[in-house]
Parts: sequence; C-alpha cells; structure tokens
Amino acid sequence: MGALTGLVAYAWLTPRLPSIDTLKDVRLQVPLRVYARDGALIAEFGEMKRSPLSYEEFPTELVKALLAAEDDRFFEHPGVDYKGILRASFKLITTGRRAQGGSTITMQVARNFFLSRERTFLRKFNEILLALKIENELTKQQILELYLNKIYLGKRAYGFAAAAQVYYGKDLGELELHQLAMIAGLPKAPSTFNPIVNPERALQRRNYILGRMRELGFIDEERYAIAVAAADDAAVHALDAEVEAPYVAEMVRAEMLERFGDEAYTLGYRVYTTIDPRRQAIANRALRNALLAYGRRHGYRGVVRHVELFDNDELGDMQGWDGLLADVPVAGDLEAAVVFQVDEDAAWAYTSEGRISHLPFEERLKWARAYHDDNHRGPEPAGVSDVLKVGDIILVQPGAGNTACSWLAEIPEVAGALTSLDPTDGSIRALVGGFDFYRSKFNRVTQARRQPGSSFKPIIYTAALNKGFTAASIINDAPVVFDAPGLEDTWRPENYTGRFYGPTRLRKALINSRNLVSIRLLRDIGIGYAVRFARRFGFSPSNLPRDLSLALGSGSVTPLDMAAAYAVFANGGYRVQPWYISHIVGPDGRIVARTLPNRVCPDCLAPTPTAALVAAVVPTDEAAVAENADGDGLAAAPETGVGDDAGPAEAPTETAAEPSAEPRMEPLQELDIYPELTAGELVSVPELAVPVAGEEPEEAVPTPPADVESAAIAAVAETPRVPLPPMFLPARQVLPPQTAFLMNTMLRDVIRRG
Repeated sequence: MGALTGLVAYAWLTPRLPSIDTLKDVRLQVPLRVYARDGALIAEFGEMKRSPLSYEEFPTELVKALLAAEDDRFFEHPGVDYKGILRASFKLITTGRRAQGGSTITMQVARNFFLSRERTFLRKFNEILLALKIENELTKQQILELYLNKIYLGKRAYGFAAAAQVYYGKDLGELELHQLAMIAGLPKAPSTFNPIVNPERALQRRNYILGRMRELGFIDEERYAIAVAAADDAAVHALDAEVEAPYVAEMVRAEMLERFGDEAYTLGYRVYTTIDPRRQAIANRALRNALLAYGRRHGYRGVVRHVELFDNDELGDMQGWDGLLADVPVAGDLEAAVVFQVDEDAAWAYTSEGRISHLPFEERLKWARAYHDDNHRGPEPAGVSDVLKVGDIILVQPGAGNTACSWLAEIPEVAGALTSLDPTDGSIRALVGGFDFYRSKFNRVTQARRQPGSSFKPIIYTAALNKGFTAASIINDAPVVFDAPGLEDTWRPENYTGRFYGPTRLRKALINSRNLVSIRLLRDIGIGYAVRFARRFGFSPSNLPRDLSLALGSGSVTPLDMAAAYAVFANGGYRVQPWYISHIVGPDGRIVARTLPNRVCPDCLAPTPTAALVAAVVPTDEAAVAENADGDGLAAAPETGVGDDAGPAEAPTETAAEPSAEPRMEPLQELDIYPELTAGELVSVPELAVPVAGEEPEEAVPTPPADVESAAIAAVAETPRVPLPPMFLPARQVLPPQTAFLMNTMLRDVIRRG
C-alpha cells in the first residue's frame, strides 16, 4: 500500500514540477541603486559581476571546500543521497533530533530556487522529485555552476563571485584557502556563520570545513595547519543599505523594469526617490510597534516550541543554542531566543543575534494572557513561570536603543501600512507596506483596497458644504431603518456608542463621527452627486457603492488614495498626484528622467475673508476631548467608525485609516486584519492606528514659520518641462480655498479630541 501511494504521488506531482529551463538563466547584474532624497542608499538590485562565471572559472579549492561542507558524495549520488536520508531519518526516530547529511547540493538548488522554506513532508517529497529531475536534465558541473553563481550568501551577495567582493573586496581567484573555506560555510546559514555579523561562529565553521577537507584528502596537513592558523580579515566591501525602505525599493524596481526593461538591472542606473530617511525610520518603528501592541492587547499565542535544554549535551552551551535558533522564522526587528533561566521576577534568554536578553515580568511579560479568540483571553499570569519555562523557544523585540531589556513578542497576525506625503506637491516622504517585506511583499499602501470606514466621512461632508450646507447646519441624529431590494434583512445603522443624540450640527457630527447624521446627510445631497464629487479627490466611481453605506466608508480604496485625498484639505483645495521618484541618473551620469510635479504655491498668504469668518464663528469644541481607553496619554482615534463586527473568516477585511491634516505632511496608517483574525466586536478599528498617530507626527512634523499663523493657497506655481522623458504630475484646484480651509479646521478639531 505504501509503495502504491508513493507511485500515485509521484505520478501526480511530477507533471506539476517547475521547468528546469528557468534555472539556466544565470545572468548576473550590475547593481541598480535606489537612494533617498539625501543620497542615502535604500537598496541595490543586481550582482557584483557583469557576467556569470563558468564552472571552469571557479577555483578548484572552492569547489572542494563546498563539497566538504555541504555534500562530499555529490559526484556519486543521483541527486538524492539515500544513505544520508536514511541516516538522518534513523537519528530523528531514535533521538528525536535532526541530523545533517540528508540534503544534497542538488536538493538545495531545488529548494532555494523553486520551493518554499516550510518544513512539511510534501515539500520534502517535491524537493526529492525535483532534484532527480534536475540531475536528469543537467550535468553535475552545470548544477554546481548554478549553485556557485546563484546561492544567497548574506549581505545581499548572490553567488560566490559576489561574496568574494562583498567580504574581501577581491575576485575569487585572489582568495586564499582560509578565505575560500570561510565563504564556503555561508550557504548553510548566511547569518549565523557570517564573518561580519558573527565572527566567532564563522571561524568555527571555517575550521570545521578545513578539517573536513583534510579528512577527505583535499588538502594535506601542512596546508590545513596554515589555513587554520590564519586570521580572518573579512569586512564589508560593498555599499550597505542606509535606509530601510524595501517596499519603496520594490516600487522603483518595478517602475524601472517597465521603463527600461531588463537593462535596468545591468547598466548601473541610479534612482533618487523622495523618501526622507528620518521620517522613514520613524514610520518603520511606529508601524511595527503599533502592530505588536495590538497583538499584546489580544493575548499570547504561545512559544514557538519547547526543548529540553540542559538534558541534551548538544544544547548545553551557546554554540548549541545558535544552531537551535538558526531556523526559527523571524520578522521585522524581532529576534529568536531560547530561555535559559527563569527567576521569580524575570526570565533570561539568549537571542539569535548573540545577545543576553532580560525579560522582567511586570514590564515585559505580564501582558501575556493566553489568546483564546479575538474577544477572549485567559487569566492574567501570576508570575514568570506561568508564561515561560527554561527551554522555551520564543521571539523577543529588543528594547529601545537595543538594550538588554526586551519584550516577549510574536509575529503579528495583523498586517498594516503607513504612508506620509507632502500635500504641497504629493511627494511621498515615507512608505511602509507591511510589517516585514521579506515575509510579505504585498504592498498594502498601493495594492490593498479596503473599506476606509469613517475616514471617508470628510469627503461626504465636503460635498455637502459644496452644495450649500454649513458647519452649523443641523441634521437629526435619530434611528433610521432601510428596507432595500437585495438586502437579506432590514438595515438599522447605529452610532458607535449605540446612542442617539437628536438634532446635531454638522461640525459636531463630524468630530464625533456620528453614523446616522452622515447617512442622512448623504441622502439629502444625493448618492450620485456624492460619488461624482468624490472624483475630485481622485476616487474612482467604480470603487464606490451606489447606496447609503457610502457614508460609512464602504467603498474600496488604498491608503495612498486616502492620503492624497486628505492632502486636498491641507493645501487649500488642490489635488496632487503622489509620486516617489525624483530623478533617474543613467550609466553615463546624466539625468535621463525627472518627475516634474506642479507644486502648490509654497508662499503662505492670509486666509480668504470667508474662511476667516467661518473659522471665527466655529471655535474649537473643547468638550470633544476624549481620553484614550488604555489610558496611555495618546489621543483617541479621531474617527470612531467600526468595520464589520467580528464574524466568520469570509467577513470583509477591517481597515483603520488615520490621515492627518497637518499643513506640511499627510501621514496615513492602515491596519489590515486578515480574514481569519477580526478586530473583535465593538473595537473601533482606527484605534489600532492610535500608537502610530501618536508617534509619527510627534517627532516628524516640522515647526511652521513663526510669522505665519494661518494660510490659504492662492495659486499653483508653474514648473517648466525639460526635454527629457519626464514623469509629469499635474496639480489642479478641486475645492474652493474657503471650503478646504473649513474642512482642514474641522479635521484639526477631530485630531484635538485627545
């Protein structure tokens, strides 16, 4: 039966294996470099060499070192080392621990270039089948050539030729034996055995490989002794990224590929973006902290796994712990760690970065109530032992300044995004498309279409102002019932609080995000009119519903759409197009393309009499101040609309969009709740963005000129075109200045609630 099952699986999986032809494309690239607005490096795309090396060009001793380290029977087995697999399986069955020797170089080629990193029997079976297919279609030398040219070796180096340049600043042929052995140790764990990041572990790995080369007869005793005694001189010899903005880098890469084709990777283009390094760093930290804080509020899902730490000779010291942590998935700035000591008031753990991490119970562990579901948690732990035990494999978030005191953490189940743009010209100054680009490359700033919720209400209110309503117009906040065709049941919308407030001025309704007032207001001005009016802000009518749920933000928009829309309020009524590439420098050092936005006039003028009058008769409502539910001193979310209540997995995704109306910068945050994890009933979705809103503007918003109290935009500055292929972005007035000024004033009151 087992043999029959295997044959059926083989027959079913083999036709579905990827084509080996894709492996033969080994073109190495000259770097495409992406920079921030101040010239700081964001990313590099491409390899260190213009062309790949053939198998014959690789030093013989490098090949021998690699075989000694990874697969000494490479030229003997058919792609799968059955002896090694049986040996590893026997040790796993008898001891419960994995052993080396089961994975060949051919299997590594299959795994690294085609398959995921998940550890399942199906993936392993696919890996074996694909390895056999590779061996059937390629020679041993071709397989090694692919491996030597394309394997990742840390520090953005793909292939051993690039690694030689990165770590030693030399060509492969110039490296000595001890240096070749050092980089031959990188494929197993490019971070753990990295001579820059972890020199002690890298040196141990190097010496182990040299010992294996001696055992296999690849080198004699004299050469071994000289190489082992040699001091390692590895250092970074390539540009290192100075700004963490991988989502921006990917946007640039895609744009360059569309504009210049494959030559974008090979000709050394330099792309300068509008990203502000300081704002980007703040945005990265703010979003990650917000998502981790959200996870802590919903409970702890448990440790990664548990091992018997001191009952195992191989795990009795830090060297063993390094190997234990090497394969633990991490994301963002989180580190894997193993708990080695538990006291009454704290735990101590050793991290994958070689640090000793202190986790005090009251400050860093007490939050870890067991997660049951989105709305329920277990009891509060009474002590450290209720949360952690010696031998637990966990994730930690280093404290501020990389101090020894760390947070117990876990990879968030929620995803989020943050973008910040300058409303005067639409330039994007910071963009974070998710918690960790390398975990999920989906850019939620530009690709995630979600319901904006209550953050869409200002668009409806602006449409009403444009149609003759004023901030003092009164709408009745009272129950309303709709029985429309297509609805399974009658619709009875409610306010977030569940209460009704009677006759309410528009200004107060906006500040308090009153759902029923918004619905009645939309009904009064007309759904068709509101949809057409929303086009002024850049929203596509096809993404907006033609029913009253539009008042509650049931459309489909991206965070960048919302940021651009709110820029209209901040700049005096002008619609700007977001952009992120400032200019592109070609291989010859000349600018080959430049973005030329029509910048909204930066000269600040006095507000129009109408706007000044409105601002005078509509003072700030101090009574609207609200305390944050957590008592952390942060403002409560300006928009309190709730997405769909907690529901089944197919429920619509909930979104928090929190735009700011500051005159110089438009930050907007969105937290996407995966369908399998809802925000919970009665959770104001934008509350998820409170930590972000409380951090980014506090540090990043510049101080306005001392001699300017308020301003309205009077004109659009003319920017001349240049005789290059520019990316031209127009700005046109879509609102009267007084309307934009009034809405900006009201939105400031929304923000001042906290």
